[in-house]
Amino acid sequence: MITQNLARHIASLRIGWPSLHTTTAFFKTQARVLSIPLCMVVANGSASASTANTTFNVTANVVSSCQISATALTFGTYTGAQTDATSTITATCTDTTAYTIGVSAGLGTGATVTNRYMNGPSVDVLAYAVYRDSARTNSWGTTIGTDTVSGTGNGGAQAITVYGRLAAGQLPVPGAYSDTLTATITY
Repeated sequence: MITQNLARHIASLRIGWPSLHTTTAFFKTQARVLSIPLCMVVANGSASASTANTTFNVTANVVSSCQISATALTFGTYTGAQTDATSTITATCTDTTAYTIGVSAGLGTGATVTNRYMNGPSVDVLAYAVYRDSARTNSWGTTIGTDTVSGTGNGGAQAITVYGRLAAGQLPVPGAYSDTLTATITY
């Protein structure tokens, strides 16, 4: 059919210009015939798409680490009676990291980990103690394995209570007393 239409078209060119009707009919026929193979070529082109894959490693090295913070140990107003207070040390260590926490003697004149002192007006001091247990029998110091607190990190913040006590019967010069303790985490 294509050959016959093409032959007619060529013949019409020899004779003269074909009528508009003949030319339009010819191109409609050719378009129908050519559209099928063209669609097949497009469809075959997209169906032949290929893919390739690869893998790659993702790595990281987590090292043991810890952070430490503490709240103030505030006794408030002291009237000569035994006064207890607490503070919180927060340890945040990587999961499974073993740690110990020690607490210094402080800056008070003549202080040790068993006898701490807050400095006050002139040369007066106010004695206090810091403990690892709520019964307030185990002093908190800096010797690992002796008077420190041990734990194992879990990846989150862990609160450890500091138990403080002002002994009864102290009557120093009235005024503000303070000390600074340092909590150290070893891991």
